[in-house]
Amino acid sequence: MFFSKSKYTRGTQCVKSLWLNTYNKDVLNSSNKSTKTDIGSKVGDLACELFPSGVKIKYHKDKLAENCTQTKKLLENHQEVIYEATFCYDGILIMIDILQNTKDGMIINEVKSSTSLTKTPTSKEIKKTYIDDCALQYYVLSNLGYKIKQVNLIHLNSAYHRGDFLDINQLFKINDITDKVIQNQEEVRKNLKYFEEILSKKEEPNIDIGTHCFNPYDCDGYEYCWVKQRNLCENENIFSISKSNKIFNLYRKNIINFKDIKDLSIFTENQQIQIRASLNKEIHINKENIKKFLDTLTYPIYHLDFETFMQTIPEYKGIKPYMQIPFQYSLHIDYKDKLEHKEFLSECGIDPRYEFAKKLINDIPKDVCVLSYNASFEKGVIRNLALAFPEFSEHLLNIEKNIKDLMIPFQNKDYYHYKMQGSYSIKKVLPALIPDMEQAYKNLNLIHNGSEAMQSFESMQNEDENKRKALRQALLEYCKLDTLAMVKILKHLEELIS
Repeated sequence: MFFSKSKYTRGTQCVKSLWLNTYNKDVLNSSNKSTKTDIGSKVGDLACELFPSGVKIKYHKDKLAENCTQTKKLLENHQEVIYEATFCYDGILIMIDILQNTKDGMIINEVKSSTSLTKTPTSKEIKKTYIDDCALQYYVLSNLGYKIKQVNLIHLNSAYHRGDFLDINQLFKINDITDKVIQNQEEVRKNLKYFEEILSKKEEPNIDIGTHCFNPYDCDGYEYCWVKQRNLCENENIFSISKSNKIFNLYRKNIINFKDIKDLSIFTENQQIQIRASLNKEIHINKENIKKFLDTLTYPIYHLDFETFMQTIPEYKGIKPYMQIPFQYSLHIDYKDKLEHKEFLSECGIDPRYEFAKKLINDIPKDVCVLSYNASFEKGVIRNLALAFPEFSEHLLNIEKNIKDLMIPFQNKDYYHYKMQGSYSIKKVLPALIPDMEQAYKNLNLIHNGSEAMQSFESMQNEDENKRKALRQALLEYCKLDTLAMVKILKHLEELIS
């Protein structure tokens, strides 16, 4: 059995996760693994075009030793570029995305589908997991006796907007991290020794939960470690507040459920509202603040909701990697005494933005009150449309300027129902306020949430005519229900202060 790069980076996050992946994989949830793999493969294949005339080592799960032999022969024959170059040292298997074989030594090129290498947008510190990944490759090659000239991380350029044609030299950024990788070599040796020790035992490691469960990735062992082993699925526990270091410090003191808390003063005012509401099964309502919010709204109110998709590699002019591309909207216009509905759904397989923007400014006049839930999303999409289509810019930016956020009263805990479980997402707010709407979403055909809407729109062009019609109808019904839900939430708030 080979020890791979993915196992190594898994172990650096949590050694228990590594053990489970080796001996008890059935308890791990890998529901979205294939999607991430497909995206990574697509980006990796395109990055190879930065280094043309290479030879690709075709992956065969049962022929990895042969792949290593093939790589070695190519290097002996002075092949300059190899894609998926495969090496094994002391049971550790690595496949290098793009290996350059130069006179001065090897250049390791690791490709990431991310648009950033750093922990946060303002940070200059490269994500540790990326360095760990490259450091293991350096460790194997150097121990096999190869001279390594450089180690590069290649990632997507978040600032690149596609022109008429895709420019891969602008799409990708190349970063030299050789020094950081060399500094990491002693840590690699220590990690490998520790992993070997853990994996030599048949008993599951006794590793407690912590912030490492979500850093750098959400662990696929969450259900097993949190729910099955520690019964932390209940809503009235401290982890429904947050999963910060402060909360884990309470957990280690055996303060887990809200009833265990003796001193509420260590929590913020909003957190205290949540705790008291949960303990007393009550609804917290600040009528004064809700009224202040409602006073900012004027009728008619245009309830607006967008559906979008993203392209990792931009296919349309003006698009950048992972940019939100709007393809559908629902608009409920509430005149107080009557309700009108308008909608737009693009044809699939085309750039939907122009027709989307044109229809939007036709359906929403200037200087009217527009309401969205988590409005920063809609605002961001509209600003991008205004940049892309100057002829619509003035009207679009007028709409954006007049968007109010229905999420605010819930985000500020001016309205908090204990059933919201610490969240102010519409998925938690809606069933708490209007239980009947939860069933309405369950009764929908084919599409029940935003993720399903995005996936259905992207897959429609590959379906037969009957399936496309069914998906289009399902998309329209789902998005229409989203804005109707907003109408009902607003009415509920208005009734509270009437």
